[in-house]
Amino acid sequence: MIEKYSRLLKGMSEITKGHPLCWADLGCGSGVFTEALAGFLPEGSYIKAVDKVEQQLPKIMGNSVNINFEKLDFEKESLSFENLDGIMMANSLHFINDKRSLIMKLEQCCKQNPTFLIVEYEHSIPNPWEPYPITFQKLKNIFADYNYHHIEKIGELKSNYGGMMYACRISKF
Repeated sequence: MIEKYSRLLKGMSEITKGHPLCWADLGCGSGVFTEALAGFLPEGSYIKAVDKVEQQLPKIMGNSVNINFEKLDFEKESLSFENLDGIMMANSLHFINDKRSLIMKLEQCCKQNPTFLIVEYEHSIPNPWEPYPITFQKLKNIFADYNYHHIEKIGELKSNYGGMMYACRISKF
């Protein structure tokens, strides 16, 4: 499973080289995407893994990347981190109705030019598992409104549940 999701995120490899980085994984669930991200980050990096439900994640993943789990509703509660290099939201943004307010909130936790890594399903019809779906085009439009100019689809993968998943990398520069 991890290899499958690592292939989806393969476009991350070009921006995660060098010194240790600090990332957040919002809506980490069991940590499958956390582990995939950890495989791209430099040794000594740090991921703050966040989920509404208590999770048991390893303390170290990938390239000796430190993992710190926090039980937290990232949409409704205050965030306890700052100076992030990036934020990953893998299959969690479709649970957020007010995506614009969330983006503004998350920017406050980041360094000057944060990178967002978003993994979502490419469809627009709500269902019980994705109440607020977001297509890649709609995601591009929202982030462009906040002066994010580098919005790139870095991977696609056929979903086990039908349709396609996409991964995209977003930054201002």
